[in-house]
Amino acid sequence: MSQVLKLRSERAQLNEQLQALAVIESAGTALNAEQLKQFTDLESQINALTDKLARAEAAERISAASAVPVSEGAQGINGPPDSRVTTSNTPLPPGIAMAQMVRLIVQAGGDQRQAAELAKQGGYSGEVAMALSTVTPGAGGVLVPENFSTSVIESLRPRSVVRRMGAVSLPLNNGNLTIPRILGNTSVSYIGTEEDIAVTDMSFADLKLSAKKAAAIVPISNDLLAYAGVNPRVDQQVANDLTVSMGLSEDLHFLRGSGTGVLPKGLRFWAIPGNIVAAPAAITIQAVDLFLGGLMLRLEAANVDLAGCGWLMAPRSIRWLQSLRDGNGNKAYPEIDTGMLKGYPFALTTQVPTNLGDLGDESEIYFVNFADCYIGEDMNLTVTMSTEASYKDGEGNVVSAFQRDQTLIRVISKHDFGPRHVESIAIGTGVTWGAGM
Repeated sequence: MSQVLKLRSERAQLNEQLQALAVIESAGTALNAEQLKQFTDLESQINALTDKLARAEAAERISAASAVPVSEGAQGINGPPDSRVTTSNTPLPPGIAMAQMVRLIVQAGGDQRQAAELAKQGGYSGEVAMALSTVTPGAGGVLVPENFSTSVIESLRPRSVVRRMGAVSLPLNNGNLTIPRILGNTSVSYIGTEEDIAVTDMSFADLKLSAKKAAAIVPISNDLLAYAGVNPRVDQQVANDLTVSMGLSEDLHFLRGSGTGVLPKGLRFWAIPGNIVAAPAAITIQAVDLFLGGLMLRLEAANVDLAGCGWLMAPRSIRWLQSLRDGNGNKAYPEIDTGMLKGYPFALTTQVPTNLGDLGDESEIYFVNFADCYIGEDMNLTVTMSTEASYKDGEGNVVSAFQRDQTLIRVISKHDFGPRHVESIAIGTGVTWGAGM
């Protein structure tokens, strides 16, 4: 075995051990002290082998270029060893393949061919190397392969509360999707002997979804992106930054998008007027409980399947409910500690505003059958990178990526959102609970 093949084999074995540790951490289990030390040692060994391999490959290339051909075998002249592709077939956690693809393109200064070579020689997954070798850049950026896009979309589920609560994801066919819905049930009546059965028709309507373009911009440190070699912690950080930004953007529009122009329509504007209930002025346990029960009653009265129902609200609202006590000092809703409210799961998001109303201190509470909500998705994502563009931070200040030594990653996705039955949404408005906390 040549020195190059031997080094590649050793590095592949070390990489398998390192990836096994990375899978443990990506699954949500923290590495113990011994595993962290093992990870660091493996990383150092892989980096050392990579440097040694680069020198060995250079030596073999020079030797092959200087050699005088003696004979040809049955399969032709033997090519230089570096024509072989060194990749890993270890399955990657969701979103990591796209993060590696982005990082390699940045390392290569936007040159996809060079990025593909970096992937081949750096021990990256074979699917990453193949993707960089085959994707075609366009004016709008690099089109992410569909298998990568699907993985990223799946990794959004824990990041987006609407997805996490059970909204159904369906692919858009040529940018459009029509889902029929039943407006009224067939009337059933009892009849006597030789009497005709009354003919009644069911009423139908359609939920029509069409692709709306959403763009998320993520600033990432160039020091992080330029890290040489496969590093699961770096790639996981890049993937996290991408999915968090996309998830927050989705929740903002799936909750309160107006549905006008290029915007999807969110739950707030899908809800029918009769299902929008103002919070009581009196903040007592009885008033609050009647209010929450009233939101649930709207869905029950419409024969909504409650199995897929849950609550969405701002963090301050649930913390106020969690602190609510009766006259004996007992918690009014002890089940909040287990993630439930009045028998149904809840989720918190800062995308539910807390600055509504004339005084800017009101919020909203949503009770929704999420199994009846649909996200129509174009499975293609487009990624563009810039080291010179500017962006606005959370306080509205313009930040130069060039001055901050950052790269801006812009991810464009296309989707739409809507409920199959508008009766599946009830919204409490004017909620001032916890405004002074």
